[in-house]
Amino acid sequence: MGSAITRSEPFGPVGELPGQIRVDRGKEFLCATVTAAMGALAVPVTDLPAYTPHLKGTIEALNDAVEEMFLVSLPRYTGRQKLTGGHPADPDAPPLTYEAFVGLLLDWVAWWNTRHHPSALNGKTPVEAWQADATPLTDVSAEQLATFALEDDGRTYTISTSGVRWRRRDYLAPWMNGRTGTKVSVRHLPHHDGTVEVFDTATGRHLGSAFLAAAASREQIRSVQAARTAAARRLKADLRAAEKLRRQRFEASTTAAPPRPLTSSTSAQAEEELGAVAQTDRRALARPDLVPHGPAPETWARPRPPRTPTADEETS
Repeated sequence: MGSAITRSEPFGPVGELPGQIRVDRGKEFLCATVTAAMGALAVPVTDLPAYTPHLKGTIEALNDAVEEMFLVSLPRYTGRQKLTGGHPADPDAPPLTYEAFVGLLLDWVAWWNTRHHPSALNGKTPVEAWQADATPLTDVSAEQLATFALEDDGRTYTISTSGVRWRRRDYLAPWMNGRTGTKVSVRHLPHHDGTVEVFDTATGRHLGSAFLAAAASREQIRSVQAARTAAARRLKADLRAAEKLRRQRFEASTTAAPPRPLTSSTSAQAEEELGAVAQTDRRALARPDLVPHGPAPETWARPRPPRTPTADEETS
């Protein structure tokens, strides 16, 4: 949205502050962050009713154009018609890398804006039609866009020799040199915590961006993602197995009698399953990361051991 508002390079010349934002019930756009960001610029956010694509026909037409004119030309496009037996039309085509896909998409966007002549624009390209429109535009300053859609937890932080400590992680930037002890606030774009924006608490001035220190390498991130995927698969498999075991079937009845289950198990099987559940619960409560206590110091008072009765006391 910030890219759509600014008209500076590389986003211009198209762009301005909109008069209204219409949302197609998308939760990522109906969040409080978007509403607060647009409210700061006096732009209302309207929640469209469900199943009304005609209320945003321009966007729907553009999405259809991307699919029918661009995506169908790419190798291994899943929406393309298939051969007999469900085989793809280009099974030997190499897949595109992400960089290659983005490059082709940007080329298509440039063609659409500068060389494409839609019939509704009377022979003009979209850029030419935009520049010929006499509607006045409202621009937003770069200072306002610096805080656009950024969340602030309302807390005050202090710049130290390690940078700014935020969410138990350090963020550094070269401009922090000589600013040790400065009280600042931290704002961030939701779901983008690799970079934060730092503001002076006293003046509210934007000091600059700070970047995550000691960020994990790509190999470490891949390993973590692989471990998370494996854990998710195990949990899904356990859930399917648990649902299968939990399902209970009963015999058909032709007389008024208590229901009789079809599946049965022995007493040993029931005890084994209950024991496995108890063992799982004990593992969840275990704390292997805790260090056990060492022996008590000699100076500590100890309980007196029980006294052994004498022979006379036993006789009596």
